[in-house]
Amino acid sequence: MPVTAFELPERHKYQNGFGSYFETEAVSGALPIGQNSPQKPPYGLYAEKLSGTAFTAPRHENQQSWLYRILPSCAHPPFASIADGPYKSEKPSDPARLQYIPNQLRWDPFDHDEGSDFVSGMRLVAGAGDPTLKQGIGIYVYAAGQSMDDRSAFYSADGDLLIVAQEGALDIRTELGWLLVRPMEICVIPRGVRYQVHLPSGPARGYALELYQGHFTLPELGPIGSNCLANARDFQAPVASFSEDFGATASEGPNSYTITAKFNNSLFQTSQPHTPFDVVAWHGNYYPYKYDLGRFNTIGSISYDHPDPSIFTVLSALSDHPGTAVADFVIFPPRWLVAEGTFRPPWYHRNTMSEFMGLIAGDYDAKKGGKGGFVPGGASLHNVMSGHGPDANSFEGARAADLKPALVGKGSCAFMFESCLMVGVTDWGLKSCRKVQEGYSDESWGGVRVHWKRPGDA
Repeated sequence: MPVTAFELPERHKYQNGFGSYFETEAVSGALPIGQNSPQKPPYGLYAEKLSGTAFTAPRHENQQSWLYRILPSCAHPPFASIADGPYKSEKPSDPARLQYIPNQLRWDPFDHDEGSDFVSGMRLVAGAGDPTLKQGIGIYVYAAGQSMDDRSAFYSADGDLLIVAQEGALDIRTELGWLLVRPMEICVIPRGVRYQVHLPSGPARGYALELYQGHFTLPELGPIGSNCLANARDFQAPVASFSEDFGATASEGPNSYTITAKFNNSLFQTSQPHTPFDVVAWHGNYYPYKYDLGRFNTIGSISYDHPDPSIFTVLSALSDHPGTAVADFVIFPPRWLVAEGTFRPPWYHRNTMSEFMGLIAGDYDAKKGGKGGFVPGGASLHNVMSGHGPDANSFEGARAADLKPALVGKGSCAFMFESCLMVGVTDWGLKSCRKVQEGYSDESWGGVRVHWKRPGDA
């Protein structure tokens, strides 16, 4: 069934489409007609442009939205640095803080954190590049036990954040509207968009990738045709929603709202006496969105051999070299395997790309589960040219399997953040989290058997 059966029902309305130009108003008539910045926007609103690309970016790449809000976002006192943020000591731009090693790594499930909210519960595991140059990525895990305060908001100036929910739902209020993100859903919060995360079903845990350069796109389909993989119609964007909490001017108001900014992987804060969630209407193509992974239309071989895993790409962030991604988001959902005379799991591999994998639910067909295995809430990293593939038992099972049609991954979904960049690991990822499986390599491949037999006439 190509729709996930979620435990938590949907609570918001959306606009459907990927990369579409949307318009939405929470009050009828709030959107100007025929122009973007009239002398007096309707109802006394302020017009504010939100640019996700340079003004002169090619039309097919240009991303921007016009927001019509009660007060402009610039109306706040200066930001001040806060020293206790989760990013402060783990800057990807500081080479001394990242360790680049060729070893295969795997982590047990990361701990829950009952005392943290979404922002304070974020931990940088690995990364590459420099957000000040708008180059690279950051790979995170998050664990939250509390909703963010109703009078708070967070944004990142460093990049777009792709969130992969693993346990617990996230009810995300953004300037442009609400998104409910449940396990088996993903969302993307663009650079600069302010948001607030609530936990409607209790503690939450998951993964995230911050993209310092460009934006995610749908992969080209080539000879596949015009449909399949992630279809554009299945992506959902919010409708306008706003609050009224303000005084006679921007410096007056009955309440105080804390705004936290992530800027070059450091945190800064300011307080303002008016709500940041005051966008009454907006139009454009720069907005947050979500996607149900259960709607992914999987492609596979119906003759022989296992295709490259690129056929499972949901979203791609392209580099300046065609066909090479700064970041691909790839999933391994339930699927039928029917290839004849074929070793059906993913083959042994050394890759010019880095591969960070996580497991949302269930078991992964090429790795054992259970204690010390690849389990939901855990992760693995196979860096540039580090060999990897099925563990010994999985290989033997697939080598001897009866090759009749088989449904694999039922009730399961693994994913991969794949990047052309060599990825460094933080001290937290290697040591402080205390989740690294020290025996991963030996337990996975130390028992790989020798099947080689020299022919008698060789």
